[in-house]
Amino acid sequence: MITIRKYFFPETIEEAYDKLMEKKNNAIIGGGAYLKLGSKAIGTAVDLSNIGLDYISEDDTAFEIGAMTTFSTVMLHEGLNEHFTNLFQQAIEDIVGMQLKNMVTIGGTIYSRYGFSDFLTALLVTNTKVKLFDGGWVSLNEFLEKGPLKRDILEKIRIEKTAGFYNFQDLRGSSTDYSILNLAVSKQDSHYRIAVGARPGRAKLALKTMEYLQDKEVSEENTEKAGDILSEELVFGTNGRGSKEYRKAMGKVLLKKALQEVSKDEN
Repeated sequence: MITIRKYFFPETIEEAYDKLMEKKNNAIIGGGAYLKLGSKAIGTAVDLSNIGLDYISEDDTAFEIGAMTTFSTVMLHEGLNEHFTNLFQQAIEDIVGMQLKNMVTIGGTIYSRYGFSDFLTALLVTNTKVKLFDGGWVSLNEFLEKGPLKRDILEKIRIEKTAGFYNFQDLRGSSTDYSILNLAVSKQDSHYRIAVGARPGRAKLALKTMEYLQDKEVSEENTEKAGDILSEELVFGTNGRGSKEYRKAMGKVLLKKALQEVSKDEN
């Protein structure tokens, strides 16, 4: 159960950070969609709605997305969909319903490093950096591995416009349920990036599988071998949605489908 004693709307990110650091039980509120997942007594809830972090901007080299930008905004953004071959639309469109997508923010999702997140898995196969107010810039992969070094506020992310081909695959019990397993693939030049999430652990790069596939064509033999490597290098577990064995087997299937889709787009 979540309890909140006070609610605070800062006008600047500096104000928000100062209030956060006043007391250990103060907390940042982003979209607030998953507050019920935890049990916490919050002294002052610091709401970021009024400090201008709801935006997507674009320049010649990258997209920048503010922390309070919702999933629905990302999913429907024409520039992101065009450049990343609908990667984020594929990852977001089946998440529960539009009401939830209008609430969930990219900052809350990334900072919380949710293991069930489809968006994080997709984002991990792009060249993305995370901007923390006090901690500065850090690669998404490093942030997911280590988390923030201390209490901080996620301000925005920057996704480099790396030319390539992208695909997202997932396995669900029903169309709007949380993923049993998800997987994303990108190919940039001859280099693959492969991320797997909802294992049920958080999204992680499959480094050995990526190394094996470099400079190789998408053949039946290569995809089978890559699937075997994937199933052994990452840790898969059991929860109410699926068993370890099922996830390992389906990881091979999702990888094969994603590689075939990337190869089809490339050709």
